[in-house]
Amino acid sequence: MGEVRGGCCPSMYLFRSEPMQLVQLIVPTESAHLTVSYLGDVGLLQFKDLNVEKSPFQRTYAAQIKKCGEMARKLRYFKEQMLKAGFCPKKSTAQVDINLDDLEVKLGELEAELVEINANSEKLQRAHNELVEYKLVLEKAGEFFHVAHSGATELQREYESRQITEESLDTPLLLEQEMLTDSSKQVKLGFITGLVPREKSMAFERIIFRATRGNVFIRHAVVEDPVTDPVSGVKIEKNVFVVFYSGEKAKNKILKICEAFGANRYPFSEDLGKQAQMITEVSGRLSELKTTIDVGLLQRNSLLQTIGDQFEQWDLWVRKEKSVYHTLNMLSLDVTKKCLVGEGWSPIFATKQIQHALERAAFDSNSQVGAIFQVLQTKELPPTYFRTNKFTSPFQEIVDAYGVAKYQEANPTVYTIVTFPFLFAVMFGDWGHGICLLLATLFLIARERKYSSQKLGDIMEMMFGGRYCILMMALFSIFTGLIYNEFFSVPFELFAPSAYVCRDLSCRDATTVGLIKARPTYPFGVDPAWHGTRSELPFLNSLKMKMSILLGVAQMNLGIILSYCNAKFFENSVNIWFQFVPQIIFLNSLFGYLSILILVKWCIGSQADLYHTMIYMFLSPTDDLGENQLFVGQKTLQLVLLLLALVAVPWMLLPKPFLLKKQHQDRHRGQSYTPLQSTEETFQLESNHGSHGHEEFEFSEVFVHQLIHTIEFVLGSVSNTASYLRLWALSLAHSELSSVFYDKLLMLAWGYNNVVILIVGIFIFICATVGVLLVMETLSAFLHALRLHWVEFQNKFYEGDGYKFYPFSFTLIGEEDE
Repeated sequence: MGEVRGGCCPSMYLFRSEPMQLVQLIVPTESAHLTVSYLGDVGLLQFKDLNVEKSPFQRTYAAQIKKCGEMARKLRYFKEQMLKAGFCPKKSTAQVDINLDDLEVKLGELEAELVEINANSEKLQRAHNELVEYKLVLEKAGEFFHVAHSGATELQREYESRQITEESLDTPLLLEQEMLTDSSKQVKLGFITGLVPREKSMAFERIIFRATRGNVFIRHAVVEDPVTDPVSGVKIEKNVFVVFYSGEKAKNKILKICEAFGANRYPFSEDLGKQAQMITEVSGRLSELKTTIDVGLLQRNSLLQTIGDQFEQWDLWVRKEKSVYHTLNMLSLDVTKKCLVGEGWSPIFATKQIQHALERAAFDSNSQVGAIFQVLQTKELPPTYFRTNKFTSPFQEIVDAYGVAKYQEANPTVYTIVTFPFLFAVMFGDWGHGICLLLATLFLIARERKYSSQKLGDIMEMMFGGRYCILMMALFSIFTGLIYNEFFSVPFELFAPSAYVCRDLSCRDATTVGLIKARPTYPFGVDPAWHGTRSELPFLNSLKMKMSILLGVAQMNLGIILSYCNAKFFENSVNIWFQFVPQIIFLNSLFGYLSILILVKWCIGSQADLYHTMIYMFLSPTDDLGENQLFVGQKTLQLVLLLLALVAVPWMLLPKPFLLKKQHQDRHRGQSYTPLQSTEETFQLESNHGSHGHEEFEFSEVFVHQLIHTIEFVLGSVSNTASYLRLWALSLAHSELSSVFYDKLLMLAWGYNNVVILIVGIFIFICATVGVLLVMETLSAFLHALRLHWVEFQNKFYEGDGYKFYPFSFTLIGEEDE
């Protein structure tokens, strides 16, 4: 594609997109993989998908992508296991040269071994946890039976001494009740032992009692330490229970309730000798299981350590291979099935690098035929590519969030680097707060290398990514704070004493009355005396309001000038004469004139009322200005400017649609050789309809569009100028909030002459300053500066309807979404 030519503005690497070209690659199949891999190292070619009509499963390299996806799954599994075991994969920059099939086999073997080790470990751990619970049941339930057996023995001895009767010791816990009943009516009782979660124990007992209608006897014992549940593997506080019942029906109900409550049941013998024997056996088995589990854990850790040593290399290699095959699937296979044909966009400066990569790939793959590289002619709109660095990148992201610049459109980032932090600082101006912001930013920059290799939270990552933008905001805030002469709202005589003194003691706290100028003008910024009382700031208030208008008009003029640069670059004379010229005349006939009046008033120290002057410029343009006249000939100038503003509106509205219609007719009659496709309006039109022949020209549609554009500009000039007054409002709000915190927190606490109150006051002052002024006010000023750039500045010239250049690059490979 031929390079677009134009004048006015130099084509810098950031001011306009890099010149792009559409290229075609014809690559032999035997060297295709290596070729694409080398192009990924170059990272300056954006491939076009030539197989859009095919589904992912119908493409040539679908099997290889599936294979890479499976290997990526195994690597994710390894990473999860390493994180659980407390291992971190080792960072490695060494290059690995391994075959795809060999790595697939190796990862499969490692996964199978790790899965087997984990399965055995889980079985052993579950058995271990069950034995721990069983041992607790034997100990706690054994205490029940031991106490009951001792009590029953004492009762038996007492009754034997009285020779009352002979009693059986088969059910010692209910011995007392059985002695009161007839021996022929005695019932053999059964019992169930186990553990139940402590939080469910009361409900567990209540449900069993109701289900059996009270025909049970339940005993509980608290387990002091949490127990690892064999099923869930989570530590839970539990109680040991013993439930005595009578009959199979009651037993079945109790078993179902145990299952519902997650109560683990264990066998238990009421014979004390057998209990002691079982405890000894369980303890021995626990010791053996512990030894076995430790050996398995060492084996698992050794395997994970081996995996961790090469994990980063394998992971990077698999992600690269998958991206290479994804890219190869975007290339089309020729009819001979011996070559792959690809198309893509690349910057013109990258031509030699791409050709060198193709030559290397052909040589390294021992291909008998080299790849063919050729530039294609096209009317398709190329992607936009700006070369940025870590300093300019956050500013480019701010602009791209509004819209990506159209190819070769003027990039607002060049000016945003300065204007964005400056407008932020106009609203945030306080050199004390600016220093705090600067220190926080310097901390991020000092730990740049560490944080850039870590995964940060969303908010922290956003702040770290914009650290140089915040740095500029902090520096400009210190500058504007020195201009405003505010340090946490307190003025200082930094550069010289105040130029004003009081005539007498009665004017000590006055703002204007009673002050006389006794010294030379304060050399830099606002005189400390201008602050005066904090309830009324006439001088500083007026300064900020007028300064907001000046900055707004200047930035809007810059936007219109950039629209002229775009029109000149695309050789669009229609836009130059019937858009740029009337816009610049209209804006400066009104608000440019207001800016001149402000500057003249500051220079001569006049007391003229500029509100009155501007209002009556429209209502009574022929009346005398009287005391509001600032210079000779002002009335005549106002009449001329008003007339120019009125003429500029039909100038924007009427000629352009008719000229576009005439150019369209001349082109179809062959009477004009000025191609419309070279103009800004039809460049995009050709890219969209270049293959559909002659597009229809709807004059009514063009006229309505121009009418809307004219109305939008005329009304927008007024509303946008008023919108810049937010600079004044936010600056005043920031200053007043800072003053309130200083007076009502810090100074009020200081006045009590109490150390405790002073410490509390300082603490609250710091919290309020950080939370409100350094966080909320920073965010507020940032958003308002963002709005001023997106709406008031960029809408004058920036269309932002392009698309970004996304090259195939290994450096851009991030986490894959499977």
